[in-house]
Amino acid sequence: MGILKEFQEFAVKGNVLDMAVGIIIGGAFGTIVKSLVDDVVMPPIGMLLGGVDFSNLSWQLKAAAGDAPAVAIKYGVFINNVISFLVVAWAVFMLVKAMNSFKKKQEAAPPPAPPAQEVLLKEIRDLLAKR
Repeated sequence: MGILKEFQEFAVKGNVLDMAVGIIIGGAFGTIVKSLVDDVVMPPIGMLLGGVDFSNLSWQLKAAAGDAPAVAIKYGVFINNVISFLVVAWAVFMLVKAMNSFKKKQEAAPPPAPPAQEVLLKEIRDLLAKR
């Protein structure tokens, strides 16, 4: 029973829930980035290269024969995936950079001044300690 209780404590901790939310949002972000690359970035690049649709670029190793499909290396899809990765990596880098900058600003901020009443009480304490 000890292992089940330990697993329950692990599963309901905030870190696990935060991780689950991150994974779900990451999946949604991946879909957005894929659409950005496939539908926004690659068409102009293909147009600049003479109307090439990168998703259709491939090297055919063996033609289709009967029921067997063609065997091809789809390097155009690979190029799309590399660009998707670079967009995601850049976005994550910028997010981490912004979070680190925000943390540094919070750490660098001086602590707030104590209330005047507290300062006065400390002065009285110090005066009494001298006597």
